[in-house]
Amino acid sequence: MKQDSTRNTAYTVDCEDYVHVVKFNPFDSGDACSLIAYGGSNYVVVGTCRFQEEDAEVEGMQYKTLRTFHHGIRVDAIAWSPETRLDALPPQIRFCTAASDRKLRLFTSDLQDKNEFKAFDGHSDYINDLVFSPKEGQEVASVSDDHTCRVWDLEGNEKAHFVLRSPGMSVCWHPEEAFKLMVAEKNGTIRFYDLITQQAILSLECEQTPLMSADWCLKNTLKIGAVAGSDWLIWDITRSSYPQDKRPVHLDRARLFRWSRVNENLFATTGYPGKTTTQLLVHHLGHPQPILTGTAAVGSGLTWHRSLPLCAVGGDHKIFFWVTEM
Repeated sequence: MKQDSTRNTAYTVDCEDYVHVVKFNPFDSGDACSLIAYGGSNYVVVGTCRFQEEDAEVEGMQYKTLRTFHHGIRVDAIAWSPETRLDALPPQIRFCTAASDRKLRLFTSDLQDKNEFKAFDGHSDYINDLVFSPKEGQEVASVSDDHTCRVWDLEGNEKAHFVLRSPGMSVCWHPEEAFKLMVAEKNGTIRFYDLITQQAILSLECEQTPLMSADWCLKNTLKIGAVAGSDWLIWDITRSSYPQDKRPVHLDRARLFRWSRVNENLFATTGYPGKTTTQLLVHHLGHPQPILTGTAAVGSGLTWHRSLPLCAVGGDHKIFFWVTEM
């Protein structure tokens, strides 16, 4: 494995607009291809990807758009539902978005005639993140600058409401911990809530601000990662409420933290979108330096493939993909 290898992107997909957010479907949709959704100024595009790393018959990467959904306003965040299936007849695509008008929008489509959407009202400020319940997908959790985390059913009814002490930046729902919600606040606190009792049960502290993004490791439920200030931070929740490991990574400020879905020691961070480029760094906990450095023209969003050590960032009329070793 080469240390700190600066690499051009492995693949790119051309898009009609600036890509504000990009998200691989983290769930199995019953198809060999991976679903990916990306959002622009007023639409969401859903497509499929297949990479040579998983299929020797593919040259490089194959991308195909399945459908473009009119959104009418800039897309700020996208969450996939586990109910999305490509192997059903008819297929079902279901995802939820957050937009700058403080509404969530639930989209359901059979990729033919049935295209439904429902708006959820309630947040009084910008929505920073959202996630579906990972087992049945019957609820959506969202966090906002309005200092709340809210849990909704698919009709848009509020099922739970947690008051935070600062803006909610990230919300995670782990498939192995279906009755707990992880909420990360801008003030540097990460709390776990019990969804049955609706009480906070555990908290972690960054001891630095602003916390911009946090993630719960899929491969190891005891590992939490975040970026705050210009550092990444990692916790083992059995050991301490303070970070076990932290390191400065981005010169200005770090923006996003995402664990790989295939290796508990692999994660990526992005810097703040600069005037021209955004820096992507892929880190491995066994290595002192980032194992991959990439740049994207005014990039935004960060997402890992469900089963490959491959991540994507949105940018100016493009999605950029990088492949790393395990």
